[in-house]
Amino acid sequence: MTQLSRLISILTLLKSKRILTSTELSDKFEVSVRTIYRDIRKLETSGVPIIILEGRGYTLMEGYQIAPVQFTEKQANALITAQHLVNQSNDSSFIEHFEEALTKIKSVFRSSIQEKSELLSDKIRVFDTKQESISSNVLSEIQLAVTNFNYVEINYRKADDPNISFRKIEPCAMYSTNNKWILIAWCHLRHDMRAFRIDRIQHFKVLYEKFEDRKFSFKDYYTGGPYNSK
Repeated sequence: MTQLSRLISILTLLKSKRILTSTELSDKFEVSVRTIYRDIRKLETSGVPIIILEGRGYTLMEGYQIAPVQFTEKQANALITAQHLVNQSNDSSFIEHFEEALTKIKSVFRSSIQEKSELLSDKIRVFDTKQESISSNVLSEIQLAVTNFNYVEINYRKADDPNISFRKIEPCAMYSTNNKWILIAWCHLRHDMRAFRIDRIQHFKVLYEKFEDRKFSFKDYYTGGPYNSK
């Protein structure tokens, strides 16, 4: 990779990720940290407003815009394939917002790439014989609660249980398995971490009240790490 290609790639990464360290960039491009330092200085002298956060890494000044990037045919194909996989989701809000985002991305495709991506889209099908009819429309709101640390109140029904329980939770993380989205949250009813299938949430309300970050990590969760009640 030439220095120019690397500089463009670094700028794209800085625009797409909030903070990047010199070590992350060094590993990404397989160059020395010293080379990354030179690249950052090169971008700065070119007028790119890079902010150095002491002990944390690099970021771009808020509001800085760069020209739209050009997608290769393989990158466009990856997005089209992802669209078909997303459409298998049981959550309509997730599908809707992905479609909106993809429409914006497609707007910067070259005409030749657009034509081929539409052709590929017609030639892809994704089948899931295990998919249940149950669906949801809350994923997008739950994601906002996770990243903004908002309490959520839910009415939840477990599998094979006609009873619905009221829970006040602190949404911490989520994962998907077999086209089912699972929310991991601190449950104030059980005073412990619990996993909730999002499509089994009967009703929910995101509260303005915020909770303190419990520093959740999947590694600790799967190894039984402590998440003490505050």
